[in-house]
Amino acid sequence: MARFTLAAPWEVQKLIQKSRFLAKVAPVASEEEALAFLQRHRKPEATHNVYAYKLGPRSRFSDDGEPAGTAGRPVLQAIEAQNLDRVVVLVVRYFGGVKLGAGGLVRAYAGVAAEALRQAPKVPLVERVAVRLLVPFAQVGRAYGVLRGLEVAEAYAPEGVLLTFLAPHSQAEALVRAVGEATRGQARRM
Repeated sequence: MARFTLAAPWEVQKLIQKSRFLAKVAPVASEEEALAFLQRHRKPEATHNVYAYKLGPRSRFSDDGEPAGTAGRPVLQAIEAQNLDRVVVLVVRYFGGVKLGAGGLVRAYAGVAAEALRQAPKVPLVERVAVRLLVPFAQVGRAYGVLRGLEVAEAYAPEGVLLTFLAPHSQAEALVRAVGEATRGQARRM
């Protein structure tokens, strides 16, 4: 089954039993990026800042003072139910004076998170693999000609330049072959 991530940040706001819920969702590439998003967008003046994020096999959530299992976990389940990955969700609650009860909290947090995720633009998640090639100094320009458009990191070795880049899993071997042909067989995979 194809997995997706978000193409751009999105937010949805709902009033539920006089409490205002604001869901902010965004694509993230790392745990550091998710934590930075949460730090930037949390509202200290709000009653609760509930969050969840999923990055491959890693996920994390917080109820932020709501009864255990009534906020963060339902937000994470909203992410998983839509087959999303590399996503962070922050749901901010401004208490309106009416207690929702455990079931009401689950429905409110999961509902506003799911709505924001449904509305947000999505893109297929393309798995990438790291490729490392050792290219003789004289052939580096030819290798870069093949790798045009990719972000490439360089490291220098006595035999040449070590080029490291991320390639879509389905295209990695073809790129290695193309660099090999362009460098007359002198580039080798590390």
